[in-house]
Amino acid sequence: MREIQNSPIGVFDSGVGGLTVLRELHRQLPQESILYFADTARLPYGDRSAKEILQFVREILVWMTQKRVKMVIMACNTSSALALEAVREEFDVPILGVILPGAKAAVKQGQRIGVISTPATAKSQAYRQAIQEINPDAKVWQVGCPRFVPLIEKNCLWDVHTKEVAQEYLTPLLAHDIDTLVYGCTHYRHLEAVIKTIIPTTVKLVDPASYVVQAAKKELELMGLSKTSPALPTRFAVSGCSATFSQLSRQWLGYCPSVESVSLPISQTSTVAWEQVEVLE
Repeated sequence: MREIQNSPIGVFDSGVGGLTVLRELHRQLPQESILYFADTARLPYGDRSAKEILQFVREILVWMTQKRVKMVIMACNTSSALALEAVREEFDVPILGVILPGAKAAVKQGQRIGVISTPATAKSQAYRQAIQEINPDAKVWQVGCPRFVPLIEKNCLWDVHTKEVAQEYLTPLLAHDIDTLVYGCTHYRHLEAVIKTIIPTTVKLVDPASYVVQAAKKELELMGLSKTSPALPTRFAVSGCSATFSQLSRQWLGYCPSVESVSLPISQTSTVAWEQVEVLE
């Protein structure tokens, strides 16, 4: 049991978005060791098909289970929306998604809820379903924001164009007089300073990253897997360029992490071969 307790928590995202979850893990569970993986070679996930996302998630989970993680947090709303239920049945390790914790937090904040997300997450209706299962009277409006992730990954946070794009995406939600706005993609928390210049101060912001870590903490306690000894340094791995990820991460981590590039094992259950994956524009 002690060996499992000392095993790391796996966290993955398509890029730097999951760093919002990592920061919450460091804050709420400072004793836990973390293995962070960013699938930067294949971002953004938001325009991918459900079949592709499921394949990618399987490959990441195969790699993470080989590293003997004791829990996995999908720090990616698109993966949570399109693959969570399937992979929970295929892997023995506990797997947490960000959508249900985010939905629970949103209904505590308001009744007129806007969700900004990737197009794939918006199309899945995952947030609307989760929110209205908790509170059938809640009104939910969703907007897919395909340009946000590329802008964040290119470090264009303060470009005039970025604010124009944010205005375009948020205007339809504000027209519905929302009282709550959910970051339906972990990347979007990085745009909070820009978003706050556009939305009224009365609109409450919900970052699912904080709430999925709360859920992880409870789950570890229930399973008796909470780590009691000091954490090891966070291990970072990417499928793309390690130097690019390290430099981009600095503004949120406060340092340039040591990052390794890895090749993921191809999942035997995948129905699409790696080289056949079509990048959708």
